[in-house]
Amino acid sequence: MAANNPVPETGATPNAPTQLARMLIDGEWVDSADGRRQSVRNPGTGEIIDSVPIATEGDLRRAIVAAQRGKEAMRRLPAHERARILSEVGRRLLNDREELAVLLARENGKPIRQTREEVSAAARIFQGFAEEAKRVFGRVIPMDAVPGLELDVGITVREPVGVVAAIVPFNYPVELYAHKVAAALAAGNAVIGKPPSECPLALLRLAAIIEAAGLPQGGHQMVTGPGSLVGPILAGDPGIQLITVTGSVEVGVELSRLAAPSLKKVHAELGGNDAFIVCADADVARAAEAIVLGRLARGNGQICCAVKRVFVHESLSHELAMQLTERVRHLQVGDQLDEATDVGPLITEAAAERVEASIAEAVRAGARVVAGGVRRGAFVEPTVVIDVPRDASAFRSEVFGPVVPLVTFSSIDEAVLMANDSPYGLQAAVFTRDVSTAFEIAHRLEAGGVIVNWSSALRAENLPFGGVKLSGHGREGIHDTLEEMTIQKVILFHDVLGGSGGPQQSATT
Repeated sequence: MAANNPVPETGATPNAPTQLARMLIDGEWVDSADGRRQSVRNPGTGEIIDSVPIATEGDLRRAIVAAQRGKEAMRRLPAHERARILSEVGRRLLNDREELAVLLARENGKPIRQTREEVSAAARIFQGFAEEAKRVFGRVIPMDAVPGLELDVGITVREPVGVVAAIVPFNYPVELYAHKVAAALAAGNAVIGKPPSECPLALLRLAAIIEAAGLPQGGHQMVTGPGSLVGPILAGDPGIQLITVTGSVEVGVELSRLAAPSLKKVHAELGGNDAFIVCADADVARAAEAIVLGRLARGNGQICCAVKRVFVHESLSHELAMQLTERVRHLQVGDQLDEATDVGPLITEAAAERVEASIAEAVRAGARVVAGGVRRGAFVEPTVVIDVPRDASAFRSEVFGPVVPLVTFSSIDEAVLMANDSPYGLQAAVFTRDVSTAFEIAHRLEAGGVIVNWSSALRAENLPFGGVKLSGHGREGIHDTLEEMTIQKVILFHDVLGGSGGPQQSATT
């Protein structure tokens, strides 16, 4: 392990971050070539926690060159060794869970109870991909189905794509990085990681844990800096074979455009404006609980698949609004390191100002705020808005904060039509006691996933996760991401069955 590593090889991670954190390039912890740095702040208090290098173009090119060597070493690494390394990362994550959770809460703003859950989820994901590393299977294909190839044997193998660039956002950085990087390493790829600029410190700690677990030099690297610099270079360089990104639609579109000349694969999980449909026969109390936990008291409302648009049958609209208003009164807003806190600060004060502006726009359009609606610095009180016009931009666009807008409907057809009237299609939810109604709505909704009788903000690592339309393409999950990060190769053995007495003519293309 390189010197100046921000996490010791053995023992627990320190409570306080090592000042002047560094990037991991070619097995070394380094500053940027020009020495420039960017401060990392606690979004609730504004205090500077640490600073990280701002990578130069030269730093990034060096990492890409190192990844070319790293991908060859990773390709030669046997599956059992990749599995051992990933399992060790999962073990170390659990061992250092509390220290990582505190650091993530400090830099991200998410309440401490939720950052503990995130680190635990990341550990499970690494352990899951440790098992999947031993299950990268090919196929044997019967060639006697093709005239002239009766004596041939066809097999397929799955091989790593090469170098994977993993770009993650601020909202769930540790968990989302695990989904991407554990899968890429399990498949035998080299990885260059790009943490979010607002909260890179926990991921630098994770990078040190991965490095300590024994990967080949250059098998995993992490560069820090603004996405506007790092993203285009990673997307445009032919030394990268796959970009996997979770972020905004604008970021996904731009990276896809830059990746096109080299025809590299782009795996994109982008924004969402997730619909939550409450049918006339729904359990209103249970629906209200799901909305609160799926939007207002989880991730400070900054979740791509959170409940964004609530469509409630007109017969239940008043009751649901009352239930939500009552539950919001009991949510604690404050210091993210306080065990009693339900909602912490948004990632920046500017982000909170954008949410505040969205609420004000909805009110100008005729909506009414029945709970919350107040911003204090980077904190936004959990907000419930009713009578929202269907064409209000605050309803049609993704609002990334603890805000729930309610719109009524009178029929299932109307609810589905409104839900699908969106450029997004990540996840959705439906509340009903009727199984047939649930299946009907689930089949008709244009979304990558539909949750029945719970929140859309549910992501289990053993389920495929991803969207349609502008919400992206590709699927992440223990059983799915490996296919995204491998290439299928055909190997055909001609005339190997029964000696040389096969047919004289073979099929050709």
